[in-house]
Amino acid sequence: MTLRIGVEEEFHLLDVHSGLPVPGARAVLDRLTGPGFAPEFQSCVVESNSGVHESLDGLRADLAASRRSLDAAAAPLGLAAVAAGTAPLARLGSHEGVTDHPRYRHMADEYRRVAEEQLICSAQVHVDVPDRDTAVRAMCLVSPWLPPLLALSASSPFWLGGDTGYASWRTMLWQRWPTAGPAGCYSGAAEYDAALEELIGSGVITDPGMVYYDVRPSAHQRTLELRICDACPRVETVVLVAGLFRALVHDACARLARRAGPACAGHHEWLRAAAWRAARSGLEGPLVDPVTRRAVPARQVLHGLPDRLRPALEASGDWESVRELLGRALADGSAARRLRRAAESGGLPAAVRLLIAETRGDTGAVGCSGADGGPPPARFRTRAGRAPVPGS
Repeated sequence: MTLRIGVEEEFHLLDVHSGLPVPGARAVLDRLTGPGFAPEFQSCVVESNSGVHESLDGLRADLAASRRSLDAAAAPLGLAAVAAGTAPLARLGSHEGVTDHPRYRHMADEYRRVAEEQLICSAQVHVDVPDRDTAVRAMCLVSPWLPPLLALSASSPFWLGGDTGYASWRTMLWQRWPTAGPAGCYSGAAEYDAALEELIGSGVITDPGMVYYDVRPSAHQRTLELRICDACPRVETVVLVAGLFRALVHDACARLARRAGPACAGHHEWLRAAAWRAARSGLEGPLVDPVTRRAVPARQVLHGLPDRLRPALEASGDWESVRELLGRALADGSAARRLRRAAESGGLPAAVRLLIAETRGDTGAVGCSGADGGPPPARFRTRAGRAPVPGS
């Protein structure tokens, strides 16, 4: 059986002239018709929720149409939607940048600078699972393979106008939250939910939506949710990550159904270090090999991943698509690398122009000279999406 997939994408809203984030989410959302879009914690960010799909082609078409709709709504306001872990020219503001919602206001007051600097965007993938017990137990099996997916998505080398030296600085900002990072290992849903209740009871977080693990069972749907990745300028990268994550979940569910050994060896102390390595390197340096736990070139880890997951990829009809998308991703390099190259020739404004062009789907516009580069919006359609939960 093919496991269905869905994606949530977050987009920075930038002024097309200055490249700075603008608190324009409400104005943009007011111009969008139909479900599928929602505000986020910061008022300069909009979230898009895809429909539920069986095929990667269907997911790709959905995400591309959603981006066209968002661009058509933002452009008349002098704004551009950008999918990237960070906005290169972002500046820190005050709590006035937080979306006007009681939950968000509480978070801003409680977490102060951590919340204030939450000017980051991610891409999240949901994959169907049979039940919540399976979702919780599968986390242990997929967790070692999540840092390579982070490396594929890395798109945030710049922060506050400077080069951080990291491929994903968003990861370093995100990991400051008290529940961010590896998920840990649990025997099933009952143990996991009891741990969540303890966290909430401690007063450190207020609800399950504030559990920011790299992977987690959805609180509202029968899915396992990937949360480690940066937002990706190119739709193709999101589709590639979704295909690989679906295969990881398929493989984990099959192993659990066969009772093929223990769900987890119980030794995941190295996972946070592996995520740091992926955030630092992207595709252009070493990663921690999930099998040997030794440093190896990122390309070596990722080249071997489809072969390891081939039965799962073939079961979903994704084998050829994932191989093609992965080959292209490795040939082109990470978004972080492409942004640095643009900045080397034209400064950070050129990096911003590249982000705008790639988010619009104009991947040939690497050297575009204006923020309005890229094809005009094609057709728009209304689509059913999941109802968003603030901060989930």
